[in-house]
Amino acid sequence: MNQDWRGVVIRRLLLVVAGCLLLGLITGEYGWALAAGLGAYLGWTLWQLLRLQHWLKNHQPDEPPPHSYGLWGEVFDSIYHLQRRDQRARGRLQAVIDRIQESTAALKDAVIMLDADGNLEWWNRAAETLLGLKTPQDSGQPVTNLVRHPRFKEYFEQNNHADPLELPSPVNDRRRLQFHITHYGNGEHLMLVRDVTRVHQLEQMRKDFVANVSHELRTPLTVIAGYLETLLDNVDEVNPRWRRALEQMQQQGERMQTLLNDLLLLAKLEATDYPSDNQPVAVAELLQTIKADAQALSGARGHRIELDAAPGMRLKGSEAELRSAFSNLVFNAVKYTPDGGEIRIRWWGDEQGAHLAVQDSGIGIEARHIPRLTERFYRVDSSRASHTGGTGLGLAIVKHVLLRHRGRLDITSQLGQGSTFTCHFPVSQRVRTDQDA
Repeated sequence: MNQDWRGVVIRRLLLVVAGCLLLGLITGEYGWALAAGLGAYLGWTLWQLLRLQHWLKNHQPDEPPPHSYGLWGEVFDSIYHLQRRDQRARGRLQAVIDRIQESTAALKDAVIMLDADGNLEWWNRAAETLLGLKTPQDSGQPVTNLVRHPRFKEYFEQNNHADPLELPSPVNDRRRLQFHITHYGNGEHLMLVRDVTRVHQLEQMRKDFVANVSHELRTPLTVIAGYLETLLDNVDEVNPRWRRALEQMQQQGERMQTLLNDLLLLAKLEATDYPSDNQPVAVAELLQTIKADAQALSGARGHRIELDAAPGMRLKGSEAELRSAFSNLVFNAVKYTPDGGEIRIRWWGDEQGAHLAVQDSGIGIEARHIPRLTERFYRVDSSRASHTGGTGLGLAIVKHVLLRHRGRLDITSQLGQGSTFTCHFPVSQRVRTDQDA
């Protein structure tokens, strides 16, 4: 092992040359003797090389190397030890891979590995149950050919997969699945699919309960409000002590009706994933009317409301739903901005899609409240919300409208410096015209 093989080779060559010269001295043919000796040495070397090539090509994993001596024996042994070491390393790696595959196969959640182009590479048994994948027929197939849902195609092709996607199972429409995609390696995708049917059913029960209760309360509340209005119209015939009580009852009745209307609107928004009246909406004109309503709401409070809207850019969706969402943002800015404050509405587009920003110079919101602002009935300041007549459902409605239009809401705010609510819509929702700015 520790011998100087270069010196050994040189010594052997010198011995061969010396033997050839000795043979030439005996025979008198120095040239032929030297050529014959060197040719024999070269032939022996080539023969050893051929043995090595044959062993590397045809040997079994545990087959020892050919027997030899000297330098070639050392070469054979070294290659054999390297192969044995690599075999042990491959065995350990294969054992790890087998354990990983066994553990993922035991999961109830589906695990699917996709290449950079979205083609199926590997999946566990749960994927066959939840998605109907078949081994080995579906290997190498694009996942969008097997999960044929427009929303899944949009979700897979977008760059942001921070939020999961819920869809019916392609195998059973009564089963609800949650898809979550993670990027790894050189653009590959790891897709996790979970059965959330039970959670979806409980959520649907809650939605149905709220919708049914809201609908049932609407009729008696309308009757009560009607009688209160009649009594107040004839207040002179009523005992003066009841005037203040009737006015408060009417005020709270109107607030209850507003709350029920918001709950029913939320139930309607949650009933479907996409608006039925999906048409290009002239957002600039819509914002003009919302601005006029905001000016009327501001009244004597003297707010400065500015509108900067790209005139030719339209948005695919429901005009009624977009009006509800945008007006909620603008009216909130009016309610929570001090008298004489400034409100700026901006509508623009770029290569990432379409955007609406509502910026105010109001009192601002603490950072700890921002993640929960779109929750139902969440109020930063309950006394303030009660004073302004808020129901705590406005931003929840905005969130659901944006979800139905493939959009998202970003909120930035600083105490004492105001807030900015920005709606982002993808390029697929934007409608370009010749006047598009």
